[in-house]
Amino acid sequence: MYSILFNKCPRCHTGKFWKHTNPFKNIFNKEEKDNIHCSNCSLLFELEVGFWYGAMYVSYAIGVAIMLFLWGLSSVLFPEINIFNQIFFVIFFILLSAPLNYHYSRLIWINIFVHYKNEFL
Repeated sequence: MYSILFNKCPRCHTGKFWKHTNPFKNIFNKEEKDNIHCSNCSLLFELEVGFWYGAMYVSYAIGVAIMLFLWGLSSVLFPEINIFNQIFFVIFFILLSAPLNYHYSRLIWINIFVHYKNEFL
């Protein structure tokens, strides 16, 4: 959980997973490449070819959870809201949260397979 919240390598909790902590800066700044391996323990972040395809399923689950939450929230806070306005509201916030979703889905996915080890400190 620590490495997900603080953008750290899942194995050593010291090196950075993403170059920048800000998810928007990581996605929109493509002049710099993503970190390929941990600077501390040399863990290769892409464990195998196509490893990040699984993160799409995590991203989908996060997106559905956000949509359901926003739909319920808008229904409770604005009971008289027009259905089209409600759809626009949900889509707007889903698009706004897309960089966060991308950022955290990759961190969650790699943390499923790589676990913390004290020996790499």
